[in-house]
Amino acid sequence: MQNYTKYRKGYYLPPVLDLAWAKKEYPDHAPVWCSVDLRDGNQSLIIPMSLDEKIEFYKMLVKIGFKEIEVGFPAASDTEYEFLRRLVDDNLIPDDVTVQVLTQARPHIIRKTFEALRGVKNAIVHVYNSTSVAQREQVFRMTKEEIKEIAVEGAKLLKELTEEAGENYRFEYSPESFTGTEPEYALEVCNAVLDVWKPTADRKPIINIPVTVEMSMPHIYAMQVAYISQNLKYRENVVLSLHPHNDRGCGVADSEMGLLAGADRIEGTLFGNGERTGNADIVTIGMNMFALGVNPGLDFSRMPELTEMYERVTRMHVHDRQPYAGALVFAAFSGSHQDAIAKGMKWREETDPARWTVPYLPIDPQDVGREYDADVIRINSQSGKGGVGFVMEHQYGVAMPKKMREDFGYFVKSVSDHKHKELLPDEIYQLFQNEYVNVEMPYKLIDFTLKKEPDGSRSGEVIMLVNGKEQTYKARGNGRLDAVSSALQQNLGVSYKDLTYSEHALEIGQASRAMAYIGITGEDGKNYWGAGMDTDIITASILALVSAINRMKHEQE
Repeated sequence: MQNYTKYRKGYYLPPVLDLAWAKKEYPDHAPVWCSVDLRDGNQSLIIPMSLDEKIEFYKMLVKIGFKEIEVGFPAASDTEYEFLRRLVDDNLIPDDVTVQVLTQARPHIIRKTFEALRGVKNAIVHVYNSTSVAQREQVFRMTKEEIKEIAVEGAKLLKELTEEAGENYRFEYSPESFTGTEPEYALEVCNAVLDVWKPTADRKPIINIPVTVEMSMPHIYAMQVAYISQNLKYRENVVLSLHPHNDRGCGVADSEMGLLAGADRIEGTLFGNGERTGNADIVTIGMNMFALGVNPGLDFSRMPELTEMYERVTRMHVHDRQPYAGALVFAAFSGSHQDAIAKGMKWREETDPARWTVPYLPIDPQDVGREYDADVIRINSQSGKGGVGFVMEHQYGVAMPKKMREDFGYFVKSVSDHKHKELLPDEIYQLFQNEYVNVEMPYKLIDFTLKKEPDGSRSGEVIMLVNGKEQTYKARGNGRLDAVSSALQQNLGVSYKDLTYSEHALEIGQASRAMAYIGITGEDGKNYWGAGMDTDIITASILALVSAINRMKHEQE
């Protein structure tokens, strides 16, 4: 890429300012949130939302907890005008929600905007004009004084029309293209607008500092915001707002650093939809606060529901790796990750259930409506015994011994690798049933009878189906399992040692089933595992032994 020399930085550093804000770790309280999905987000869609879709989206924003919602540019089109009127006529604006409308600082547009506001109880009228060097020189070809006069006249007309309407609408001013404006000049224009509005504690106007085009690293923008915050007139009676775009991929960082630098409010969209690379993603900013133990004041606990609605009405896609909301953001395929998560979950359960410190998971997936079994541990050829064991135990109650988990984990990895696909939990459970549980070939247990002898040993008979023929073998040993094991080795021509055994109940109740696991070491030195499932624990253990012998025979042959 040889053309980099034609680019120069388009931003301007502020004069000397107090940098104490830069020592803060993170915002310690939520800002005022303003959704601009229905205006800035909607205008950037390939197919803008229909009226009914906008209504559905608006209702979701209210449900999440937004108290300020920009509903459009009512003077720009009949559709946007009709949408605002529908909200009013259908009484869809709660008393604690303020709708925001956007207008250019042009008299006829401002007047039409006020017509659309008839009957609105709480409103913010947002007026803007461009102030950057590029816009002044190339688009408007005006001086600084002329550009400032546009802002001042717009501010006067807003105040005049609000008084005529007998309303207490709040005002917002944005020096559009702020990031390409000299900070001193942007401050001059904002203060001139505030001199018109005369802010008071009970009716605070909003000064909005937009990243119309992202031109710098986030710390530069934060310094610009800090300069405005520290030098703005009437500061205690002004809400300082941010509206970051995402051209450099730093919209979230701009927002978070801007809050540290003194801002009180964020304008953004769900999942960052907007012009070009989009707006600041309010979901990510809010959830970042949540993950640091700060209440964001917005409810994202039903993230799958929110994502479904967003994708359906905007026809946009929430990326699988979108922070907090993507389909795969909590998924662990790596064996080492799965093992750490499974151990972390167990440690938390045993040690400190009130705190979340699980490795690889910055938040509890259940806090955003996701499930451990379906969303966290995902099994493919990269997975390990920890992940497979987690799925089997948490979803199906199958708690295999450690060595058996390893054996089954390798088996599952092999199947996934061969099929070149992820294996869903039900597929994994079916593999376990087919390959390890109550295996009946080449030997099948038909029945057994065992009794206790005076010396404490057990004796009786074992009935097996061998090569299609029923066979009865005498059994005797120190215990039931030992008696059956001796009979099978003597009569089936199999040899093994180091028999290991464990069992547990799968369900609680009269008809509960027991699961038994047995491992044996063949003459080849390899370990072979089998499982047995039955309502009787002794039967389950003998079925597990037969399964282990059958699996050994299969592999050896």
